[in-house]
Amino acid sequence: MNRVSSSLYRGAILTAMLSAVFVVGCHKTPPKPPPPPEPPPAPAPRPPVSLQANPTSINKGDSTTLSWTSTDATQLTIAPDVGAVTAQGSTKVTPSDSATYTITASGPGGSADSSVRVTVSAPPPPPPPQPTGPSIDELFLRDVKDAYFDFNKADIRADAREALGKTADFLRKYPQIKATIEGHCDERGSTEYNLVLGDRRATAVKNYLVQLGISADRLNTVSYGKEKPFCSESNEECWQRNRVGHLVKAN
Repeated sequence: MNRVSSSLYRGAILTAMLSAVFVVGCHKTPPKPPPPPEPPPAPAPRPPVSLQANPTSINKGDSTTLSWTSTDATQLTIAPDVGAVTAQGSTKVTPSDSATYTITASGPGGSADSSVRVTVSAPPPPPPPQPTGPSIDELFLRDVKDAYFDFNKADIRADAREALGKTADFLRKYPQIKATIEGHCDERGSTEYNLVLGDRRATAVKNYLVQLGISADRLNTVSYGKEKPFCSESNEECWQRNRVGHLVKAN
């Protein structure tokens, strides 16, 4: 009886131990998978770079300013003529002819460039020389001669013909000039009479100049009679100065 009980006891312990081993074996944690490999490092970026010129159009002999900026570059050069530069800066250039400037930036990520065109123009022509001689108005006053008349007359006398010959020479030399012929009288006689006499004197001067080859459409006439005297004294010398066909520049 005791043997049977002992055998049963040992069998129960053995069964319990096997069950425990089985349970432990069924709940064993599986091993962790290996970590994924590290991603490769990102490639270095290409260095950005920009180049400007101010101004972009200049006259020959003038200067322009180049300005630039860049990052992630280990070497920068500007061509033509400038050479190596820092990552950011500016410089003046004076190209003799139109040129394209290019900056090249190099770094671990490769190279990049930027360009700007500078146009060089010929300098403007010098201003025309200023006239050094007398003006056309000064020449008119110097070279155009008046015609003087006898008392109560409108005939072209000898000295008037000589004077009007010089006037015609001037008008032929400057065909763009037009003139107004003023008829004047001395103070003697009525206003109405002298207006008519002044008109006859102005017309006589015009007709004589036309005979000398001056176009009639370049000559106008007007009579002032005794209303606009050149001299106000009452003597023959003064009266002679007022008996005149006087020419003024009309343009």
